[in-house]
Amino acid sequence: MLIFIFLQNKMYKMKKIYLIITGALLCAGVSQAQTSQETMTLDEAIRLTMDGNETLKALEEEKMAAKRQRQATIGFFMPKVNIKGGYLWMERDMDINLNKAKDVVAKGANSILEHAMADPKIGPAIEPFLPLIQKGLTDLFAPRWGITLQDQSTAYIGADVELPIFVGGKLIVANKAARLRENEVGLKAERQRASIICELIERYYGYALCLHVIDVRKQVLDGMQKHLNDVKSLEKNGMVSRTERMYVEYKYAEAQRELMNAQMQAETISTALCSTLGVEKAKLPISEMFILDNLESLAAFKDQAQAGNHILEQVDIARQLAHQNVNLHRADFFPHIAAVGGGNLYNYQLTNMLPRWAVGVAFNFKIFDGLTREFKYSAAKHTLHRVENMQTKAKKDIGVLVENLYSKMVNYRNQVRSIDASVAFAEDYLHAKDSAYKEGIGSATDLVDAEMNLAKSRIERMQAAYNFDVALAKLLETVGSSQEFVKYSTRPDAVVVTFSK
Repeated sequence: MLIFIFLQNKMYKMKKIYLIITGALLCAGVSQAQTSQETMTLDEAIRLTMDGNETLKALEEEKMAAKRQRQATIGFFMPKVNIKGGYLWMERDMDINLNKAKDVVAKGANSILEHAMADPKIGPAIEPFLPLIQKGLTDLFAPRWGITLQDQSTAYIGADVELPIFVGGKLIVANKAARLRENEVGLKAERQRASIICELIERYYGYALCLHVIDVRKQVLDGMQKHLNDVKSLEKNGMVSRTERMYVEYKYAEAQRELMNAQMQAETISTALCSTLGVEKAKLPISEMFILDNLESLAAFKDQAQAGNHILEQVDIARQLAHQNVNLHRADFFPHIAAVGGGNLYNYQLTNMLPRWAVGVAFNFKIFDGLTREFKYSAAKHTLHRVENMQTKAKKDIGVLVENLYSKMVNYRNQVRSIDASVAFAEDYLHAKDSAYKEGIGSATDLVDAEMNLAKSRIERMQAAYNFDVALAKLLETVGSSQEFVKYSTRPDAVVVTFSK
């Protein structure tokens, strides 16, 4: 039994020494890190994030692609010009052969001439002209009787032009839809940018909060170390009991654990902040947390959200796209008319019987397609009604969200103000307990409890300020004004909140 108690005491002392050494090294590491680390304001962090965030870069590329798609639809109103050409080798020439008819005609002509010469009345009359007649018949029937329509080989280069005149409004619809899609991508980028700013604010102030908590825990640990040294001296002189000294040791170990927990939380949130910033190591945040004495009215934020909320703007674009889709299917009920033309620019052995150019007007009017157009048009109208219902629901949801965030802000602001009174009381209470302890009429346990209570109140005040800033960031994101957060932090009614004030 005695050996067990001895070993237990040894293990307790070793554990106590380990905690003391760990706490001292941790305090030294935190202090050195904070003094050697570069600083960064919230405004600088926002600019760094906007410049280096890969998601935003990808959205910018998507935005440029949508812009080029919109510009491409302008070409629908322009004439389409095509250059075409080719070379052709056929089995034979394309011709009309009249040689058989020529032989028949020649025989008939010769027979008529012979009968005319044999006639006693006609023969002597035409005999002087006989050489001339025979020469004429020879000239007539000697050549080949036929026409070559197209040579066996030919080549050509030509152009054709088509200009749409009326297609039921499809060209206008396509242009409007492309412009809406470009705006939709832009709003997507703005929404993502607002979300990243809100995330950055949450992590930036989260890291600052952890550093403030570390400062509070360090002060508590330093105080506990002093009290522990004092109570040990008093115990040796028999002025305090062993239980009181063990209680101070317990509180000292608790302060060490809380400091280590705060340090680990700071490392975690620092990693998250680096991810948002797109850097390997986060700089020390120096922009203080704050609350606002004078908030705009809830109605003002609601009106701003209805006009600037990115989700509502995207839903409205979806409604406009659905409306253009209705117009697109309505265009199928109209004829399509276009001006067309074409001509040869160069040819080789192409028949002269073909015209070298032609212009005209073409149209296409679908009479019946099995009611496909009717059902597609009806489906497009139902889609439009569905989007309109979604838009109404989204407006109500955004209003509820704004009211909820506004209520949280008011609540957190009131918490900071109420905790201010608690901090002031805790400071006075600690001063009283410290004076009593120094005069020998107070106990070390009361003094330790007073210091822990003050630390708790200070941390609660900073936590409430942090919650206020995060709620404000989310509210500004909801109303479409995330970029205005820095301006709120510099307003005259902004009250800075730290662990000491």
